[in-house]
Amino acid sequence: MTLLSRAVLALVWLLHWLPLAWQAALGRGLGALFYRLAGSRRRIALRNLELCFPAKPAAERERIAREHFGWLGRSLIERGLLWYASPERLKRLIHVEGQVHLADESERPVMWLVPHFLALDVAGAATQLFQKRWVASIYQRQSNAVMDAAMRSGRLRFKQGEVFSRHESVLPLIRAIKRGAAFFNLPDMDFGRRDAVFVPFFGVPAATLMAPAKMAGSLKMIVQPVIAEFLPGGAGYRVRFLPPLADWPTGDAEADARRMNEWIESEVVRNPAQYLWVHKRFKTRPVGEPKLYPKR
Repeated sequence: MTLLSRAVLALVWLLHWLPLAWQAALGRGLGALFYRLAGSRRRIALRNLELCFPAKPAAERERIAREHFGWLGRSLIERGLLWYASPERLKRLIHVEGQVHLADESERPVMWLVPHFLALDVAGAATQLFQKRWVASIYQRQSNAVMDAAMRSGRLRFKQGEVFSRHESVLPLIRAIKRGAAFFNLPDMDFGRRDAVFVPFFGVPAATLMAPAKMAGSLKMIVQPVIAEFLPGGAGYRVRFLPPLADWPTGDAEADARRMNEWIESEVVRNPAQYLWVHKRFKTRPVGEPKLYPKR
């Protein structure tokens, strides 16, 4: 496994030298192959789309899923750009919009709220390349030690941040924020019932973390949404630094979680194929409700 992982990383490193348009074509081809071969993930994506967009015809949901896998393939192939390309090349490819320097200019700590669109690692690079504030983030530790080390190294390559494992205490993260770091927060995955409330996501009760609102309230943080997206072909990427959320958090954990999901919904509707549909967003169910992902 170690040799295979190192071979994959070597291939990703080699591919990053190609023009982005070539990498994009390879990524789309890889995504099409995944759609055919990765039956479990394909079924999860189609089930999520069925739950979130029941009014859409099945053919339309399948079209979105196929397109999604194309973007997913790109996210894997183009990871090499983010991990190995020069800062100058990345700055040419990443187009930033909006209040990019809010964290630099704010006297209060800033939380970037970054939903799981497939280009979210581009957003992570942008927060380090286009502003000066130290960046703290949480990541899911990988079971493969070689890939885990590569991910940590890639995300910290600009020497302007630190990452904390989701499995560790939150205290080091809080101390980093109090020292002045901006928090790059990924708020929209199903991590079970702990510190979660069931609020609708496209009308389906979803276990939604209360921690973002609680942390923002306790540390008096400004909460700025950030959305990253792939652009077609070799056009690069777009990262939108949106205006801070007004009157959020409110102190009502359930209302805050509901509003956060409503905002994420609005962005998913805007660009449905690039949202992370292969994650079991509705895996955890309210007590007494049936499972939504049948076993095959």
